[in-house]
Amino acid sequence: MSSPASINSATPFTSALVAGALAGTTVDLSLYPIDTLKTRLQSSAGFYPSGGFRGIYAGVGSAVIGSAPGAALFFVTYEGLKSQLRSIREGAPGDGGPSRTGKGWSEPVEHMIAASAGEVAACAVRVPTEVVKQRAQAAQHPSSMAALRNILAQRSSIGVLGVWREMYRGWGITIIREVPFTALQFPLWEGMKAWRREQTGRGQVSAVESGAYGSLAGAVAAGLTTPLDVLKTRMMLAKERQPAVTLFKQIWNESGPSAFLAGIGPRVMWISAGGAIFLGTYQWAYNLMTGVT
Repeated sequence: MSSPASINSATPFTSALVAGALAGTTVDLSLYPIDTLKTRLQSSAGFYPSGGFRGIYAGVGSAVIGSAPGAALFFVTYEGLKSQLRSIREGAPGDGGPSRTGKGWSEPVEHMIAASAGEVAACAVRVPTEVVKQRAQAAQHPSSMAALRNILAQRSSIGVLGVWREMYRGWGITIIREVPFTALQFPLWEGMKAWRREQTGRGQVSAVESGAYGSLAGAVAAGLTTPLDVLKTRMMLAKERQPAVTLFKQIWNESGPSAFLAGIGPRVMWISAGGAIFLGTYQWAYNLMTGVT
């Protein structure tokens, strides 16, 4: 069993890896029912035909498998790139690098770039698990395993490449949704943490404080990116692949602009609560592993 000293001496990479994996699993499992309801509200089949309030843990298996590696990939990329960008920005004057008070970029830009890169990395795991999970959530299949088997069974007709593309259906629109989301959420979260550290004189915020700021930042970002989330969900649930622009026009013509706000209530509630759990858990584990009290 690891001693407190060995935990506190963990490297930033290890801390981000373990804390991210723990945070991802905790938030996805605790808020899974709300995610299911949001998916069914956004389904083109309608809420009740997609399952209504029944079987709200349908597809949870894929979430269990994908949560830890996806979140770990995100935070390892985020913390690593953020650290590198900060080192470049704070380079001493005269060594060819920008200084803190000289030319260069600001901290929020670092957070936006690092978070965006983290999301792209995480989507390598997140998109396939999301495709399988949402098809089970929308009652297209009785379970995650059944949804996965259905996709794999198409190999004889569409080939291995076709199966690969099916597993990554919605990759582009997911990236388009997640990058603006994180570009909003993480600078807000980091900014509020920096403000709190300045107010208290502490080197790091507590898990509770991080969770509160994560909740607020997540709610703002979730509301503003709901139209992209609707488009992503419809694309993943569609029986046939469609370009995002074509699907956007179809939704607009058939259901009107209000359709792009479908599920905004559960989405904001889910991500607000999720931001508190996700970033609060991450901060708790990160502080523990780096010896911050």
